[in-house]
Amino acid sequence: MGQDLDKERFTEAEYAAFGERIREQLGVLRELLATPGFGQGPATIGAELELFLIDERGRPLPRNSQVLEALGDPRVVLELGRYNLEVNLTPTPLAGRPFERLSGEVQETIVKVDGAVEGGGALPIGILPTLDAEDFTVGAMSDQNRYRAMSRGIRRLRLEPFLVKIDDLELSVEDVILESANTSWQVHIRTPPERFARLFNAAQLAIGPVLAACGNSPFFLGRRLWEETRIALMEEAADDRDVQRRERRDGRVTFGSDWVREGAYELFERYVRDYDPVLPDLRDDAEPYEVPELRLHQGTIWQWNRPVYDPADGGHLRIEMRALPAGPSCADMAANTAFLLGLTLSQAERDLTGFRFGEAYQNFYRAAMQGLDAKLSWPGSDVEFEAADLVLRLLPEAREGLLGAGVTPSDADRALDVIAQRTRLRRTGAAWQREALERFEGDRERLVQRYRELSLSGLPVHLWPSGP
Repeated sequence: MGQDLDKERFTEAEYAAFGERIREQLGVLRELLATPGFGQGPATIGAELELFLIDERGRPLPRNSQVLEALGDPRVVLELGRYNLEVNLTPTPLAGRPFERLSGEVQETIVKVDGAVEGGGALPIGILPTLDAEDFTVGAMSDQNRYRAMSRGIRRLRLEPFLVKIDDLELSVEDVILESANTSWQVHIRTPPERFARLFNAAQLAIGPVLAACGNSPFFLGRRLWEETRIALMEEAADDRDVQRRERRDGRVTFGSDWVREGAYELFERYVRDYDPVLPDLRDDAEPYEVPELRLHQGTIWQWNRPVYDPADGGHLRIEMRALPAGPSCADMAANTAFLLGLTLSQAERDLTGFRFGEAYQNFYRAAMQGLDAKLSWPGSDVEFEAADLVLRLLPEAREGLLGAGVTPSDADRALDVIAQRTRLRRTGAAWQREALERFEGDRERLVQRYRELSLSGLPVHLWPSGP
């Protein structure tokens, strides 16, 4: 999804040809994944950070193309909304001190982007509290063919207006621009094909308690909603299903409906079988192993954990973990990454398919709604845990997973201690925002201004003061 298209309008013939092409490329991918030695190599991790641009008052600032030009940094690209940018962090080996390196690069890039915003700054936050309904016009979309084409493609499938419902909030929109309200911290881990199923299932299980400790999106359009409102908003904003199709398959943004039994191929096959194309851009200048149409199609299905095939360096697989919010600080994002990866690695040591998938599903949405107060289940126990208690119980397992992958103990301990302190104090980003807004007597602009100051400091959120 990072490369722009040559045009924004496509014919029905092009949609049909694209559908044939991705079915053909599915067979190519199956052969690639079955090739002896495919995707072997040391485990590496990477991340994508989505940012808001804000003005001096703390309101969204629709100037991403100007900031991008001023930066001249190949790691930074445009995102859907004119007030969004994305930073692609440098992949790094998992062994050694990955979280120290990740935290340092995050801090460096946030400060760099912030300094390039004339009359404002940059903010890593799940949902910007100062967003209002007038920020979601067609004019708020970045000036790129790919975003206009994606919007047309989804409207082609869903002719009715997009009615977004989150608790007591109802909002009718005509476009996918509401996706721009969400900014994420998306973590990648490289995996060989034979380990994919166990790692993917482990990520599905791990994300529930991890998300409970990471909430940073409690407000939308002036309302207090979920601890991590992004989850509901993204699922609603990009849903291409009409009423009749809602019973037949998951939406384009989904947790999923079952464990992976065999490997990555079954997910790619499901994406081709169940989802109509929305960006039918045909390429005739690529090598067969690049499967560009299949990768483009896969990039328009936003499962919270999803497979990625990358043809670079002989080709490899990654798991992209998309559920974590941006922010609050570089230390928090490094800590969230350590907890998620460590818990995923530790749980991948066992076959999870005997655990009822519905409980992992339920954990995920309960965590998004209620954060550390959620009631969560876990394999091996017949009782439900308060999420805060479960997080603290699981931190040693996450540490074992990281050390087993070669992470230096001091790097693992420093990152996981942030999670432990945040959990014991119940000071997530969402909790800080709620307390600060009350202290500022409902002044959302003041909340955002103070959040930016503290975020740029690099301190983890559990050390932030609530007031001035």
